[in-house]
Amino acid sequence: MRMCLGCQEMKPKKELIRIVKNKENEISVDFTGKKPGRGAYMCKELSCFEKARKAKRLEKAFECAISQEIYETLKSQLEEEDGR
Repeated sequence: MRMCLGCQEMKPKKELIRIVKNKENEISVDFTGKKPGRGAYMCKELSCFEKARKAKRLEKAFECAISQEIYETLKSQLEEEDGR
């Protein structure tokens, strides 16, 4: 069980998307759940993404500033996944 950064609900790991920060401080979406690095989890809902973004929960989870570019990339990947 992992907690979603958006809705703050505990859910099975398989139902969530993992966002990862690697050793080079690069942040990416990990749909497989196997990339190395520090992970944070989020529901596959855009509403959870928006809540996490507004409350700066990714910054708190990864203890670093996150650029707008990364947020836009994450949002487009979530929208793409939602379209499937």
